[in-house]
Amino acid sequence: MTYRIDMADEDSAQFDHSKRSRDWAATMAGHLTSDIRLAHADSWAGPGTTEIADRFAREDADAGILAPLATHATGSGTRAIDEQPDEYRTCFERDRDRILHASAFRRLSGKTQVFVFPHDHQRTRLTHALEVAQVAVSVARALRLNVALTEAIALGHDCGHGPGGHASEDALSPYIDGGYDHAVWGSDVVLVSLNLCTQTLDGIRNHSWSRPAPGTPEGEVVSWADRIAYVCHDFEDAVAAGVVTPQQLPDLVRTRCGVTRAQQLRTFIHSMIQASAATGRIGMVPDIADALAAFRQFNYDQVYLRPESQAQAQAVIDLLRSLVDHFASHPRDLPLESDFAPADPGSTLAVRNAVTYVGGMTDRFACRQAITLLQYDTSKLPQGIDTSIEQ
Repeated sequence: MTYRIDMADEDSAQFDHSKRSRDWAATMAGHLTSDIRLAHADSWAGPGTTEIADRFAREDADAGILAPLATHATGSGTRAIDEQPDEYRTCFERDRDRILHASAFRRLSGKTQVFVFPHDHQRTRLTHALEVAQVAVSVARALRLNVALTEAIALGHDCGHGPGGHASEDALSPYIDGGYDHAVWGSDVVLVSLNLCTQTLDGIRNHSWSRPAPGTPEGEVVSWADRIAYVCHDFEDAVAAGVVTPQQLPDLVRTRCGVTRAQQLRTFIHSMIQASAATGRIGMVPDIADALAAFRQFNYDQVYLRPESQAQAQAVIDLLRSLVDHFASHPRDLPLESDFAPADPGSTLAVRNAVTYVGGMTDRFACRQAITLLQYDTSKLPQGIDTSIEQ
């Protein structure tokens, strides 16, 4: 059936649109058989058995599949607040699902990876998290680790990032005792309401190499996957933006890992699996690890620390500090529907509330708030942020 509309004929367009809507609405209830509704009139699919693998059966199956030091899911998991276990999902699968549906995860789609307010083909924090999950799960499956825990850590690892990329950490650190670390903030502030398992939170808290090692092999895999993913895709984005060319890559990287993302990811993932097969540890074959380090250094020198990036970072810092200062001194400007406890202007609690609110903003929303509340000079905004969209 074809629904091509001749826009020159308004009556015909209206007719076709209405018919398409009626046809679509007619499928709402599915198709009733004697004892079940089906999605399609000609549906045939089924598992071939009426036996269902509940959580207990799947936990037992994992016990015979997972590697000796892999993390096992048991019951409802170890959480700050006890819960009843789910009938079908393991505790780590529930964590993954909660992160996937969390507003903090969704907002990653509007937060900088490298380029502020990127074009459609460039990465955001959300697409970065998804690519980290793909790399980490590829390794975890081969090593017989807990895939659900690995994916949960990977999806949640950057939920503590503020707008504007890593510059947000520099912007918000002066307001927080011990500084603003996106990994710690994500696990200990942003995701607390999800009541995640301790192993999931540990992996998120300690995914950065500057932090203590994660307490699980799954967390260790995500630490590597994070670096692998961003080194490869940040370079690809920089090439697409005309910042660098593949020919500029160090010889070590080009000869060992190739010049395309597919070649590079395959090399790094296979190297991790081979290293574990040879040693029983989570790591990477030394010569490929050296290439990864050289690749990362190249990105820092040519992409992250280039003058334009530095100027962008300083603009982000100025913007976010202006917003924090405003909300700390005007706590009543925080949204009424927020869960922030009332605080006196300028108090420690008011400052923390302000940091929490600003840290959760997307790039665009932070920009709009600055313009609306502070009459911020648009020429001082981070380059790339589009403020022309109706507010």
